[in-house]
Amino acid sequence: MARRRVGVALASILALCAAWPLSADAQQAPAPPPSLDSATDDQPPATLERDVHVFIVQKDGSVEEHDDSTLRANTGAGVDAIAQRYVWFNKDIETITGLTAQTIDPDGTTHTVGPANIRDVQEPRSAGAPTFEDGVLRTVIFPGVQPGSRVRLAFSKRRTKPLQAGTFSYFAVPEDQPTQFQRLVFDLPADVPLYADARGYTAQAPVTENGRTRYAFDHEHGPYPPQEAGAVARVNWGARLMVTTVPGFAAFAARYRESAADPSATSPAIAAFAQSLTAGASDPREKAARLYDWMRLNIRYVALFLGETEAAPHRATDILRDRYGDCKDHVALFTALLAAIGVRAEAALINLGPVYSLPGVPGYGAEAINHVIAYLPDLGVFADTSSGGVAFGFLPAGVMDRPALLVDDGVLARTPATQPRARSARLDIDVNADGNAAYRYHVDDAGASAEPERNTFRRATHQVAQQIAAQRVRLTGLAGTAHISTSALDATSGSFGTSIDGTLDHFVWRDGTTALPALSSLSGGVATQIDTWLAVPRRTQPWACVGGDYEEDAQIVLPAFARVTDLPRDANVSVQADAARLVYSARYVFDPLTRTVQIARRLSAQFGQQVCSTQQFEQMRDALVRIQRDTHAQIVVRAR
Repeated sequence: MARRRVGVALASILALCAAWPLSADAQQAPAPPPSLDSATDDQPPATLERDVHVFIVQKDGSVEEHDDSTLRANTGAGVDAIAQRYVWFNKDIETITGLTAQTIDPDGTTHTVGPANIRDVQEPRSAGAPTFEDGVLRTVIFPGVQPGSRVRLAFSKRRTKPLQAGTFSYFAVPEDQPTQFQRLVFDLPADVPLYADARGYTAQAPVTENGRTRYAFDHEHGPYPPQEAGAVARVNWGARLMVTTVPGFAAFAARYRESAADPSATSPAIAAFAQSLTAGASDPREKAARLYDWMRLNIRYVALFLGETEAAPHRATDILRDRYGDCKDHVALFTALLAAIGVRAEAALINLGPVYSLPGVPGYGAEAINHVIAYLPDLGVFADTSSGGVAFGFLPAGVMDRPALLVDDGVLARTPATQPRARSARLDIDVNADGNAAYRYHVDDAGASAEPERNTFRRATHQVAQQIAAQRVRLTGLAGTAHISTSALDATSGSFGTSIDGTLDHFVWRDGTTALPALSSLSGGVATQIDTWLAVPRRTQPWACVGGDYEEDAQIVLPAFARVTDLPRDANVSVQADAARLVYSARYVFDPLTRTVQIARRLSAQFGQQVCSTQQFEQMRDALVRIQRDTHAQIVVRAR
């Protein structure tokens, strides 16, 4: 069992692993330490004053949960953050057995939340799919909340059917607001051990009484520094807790494999359909690619995280009929189709998001195991058909460079850390005698970036496509018109080209001096990439670093009235930071006879991984700043 809820978010990573047979007085929480929330000029919007959760687990995996938490609004922003809270539950297997809520004024006056302010709403990610309309948000709207107010929410929830029979797991990671006291209590039969991986949570001595053992974990923290732009999730290095009754990853994989068993996977209908899609193809990779492309373009993805609903896919024949499913349904149908044409494949349990390691013990959680993709061992390919816009043989960034639990083998593998990614651009600008300009711009994307770009336009209306073109011009700091055309949209692999043409207003002024941007690309090129990496001047948190190769060439033809007075100098920059290597060059040439400025930029960024350290950023920072300065260089012209 694991899910995101009030007070404690759910997430992942790893540390110490132990099995303990929890304390009889675990629910008796000490008084909150006032030092954690002393008034400051920059106080956090809200504070979690007290948060106690008790899970009473039975051998079959059924569980009763009792939660009691109090949040305080410190500022107006804090009012917005706490005045409405949610309790998620699966209406098919869970029942809210009791719920009370109160607003407590700064002077201690209590206002009980009445039934009119407690409502159930459909969990939005079900996207209207009937077989997924089991997730419900019980919404509690607190009256009269103001700075200094507290909101208290206490509820009990009973789960009669576990997500996996005979097992229990729970993953917790602190919310961003300061926490004065939090206690998580797990009460299990004495002969059912609890395995835990805790970091930043203090384990209390377990206590066994009357045939049951109680485990308690305490946590507190002050204000966290803000998440830096481009940084990976705090859970990669911060506090988190995973507890489970499953002794190891092999056992966890076996349980998933058993729950995913589906007699319909070998039905004649599945086999006939797979063979019809691959007719005429003899190469196993081509066959697999055809099935992959059909899946991602025809099976609608209903985005429910693995572990929030029963950890078993629907029947492959039902998924094929209904044309939608979540990640485990995608894998179930895809692997069934592959099996029908003789290509081996298995499910791979993984985290989808900015989390690059799993806890030392297995379990579900929004930042632990929350997603499943396919692995084709004979082809050496991981495939995520639910991603939609990624070509066969590539992966979305959100599942790269991280552990993957192979369900059939019961072992941890790792998804690729890098994949080919290249972009070439050509920009031509012809400035007219009135200072306005006509331009032509063409980009070819290759490798990992090609299909996402193609899919963007494949799913866009003509109007939306033109809006994308106009935005790319505006984000470059220019004003004018834009009309876009693309290469064929019915392809599903290979490079993809986009062309934009239009006019630019007042590119060169007819009087005085104009500082022209030394452009070699519209937005999305080298300059955009460097600006993204330098979004934080000094990094204190590990950050996501995705490399690639860029080639950009530009030509600006100036009018007779414009005289070039300053041209940027050529640039050559290279830096090595551990496994990461950046190589950049820029060339500038002005031909006075044709009044043409030519610009050529090249960037090769190879990191060898998806996550870079703060030390690597410091080693690369001066080089990145030099490159950024060059990408923002200007050509100065003066009217004659």
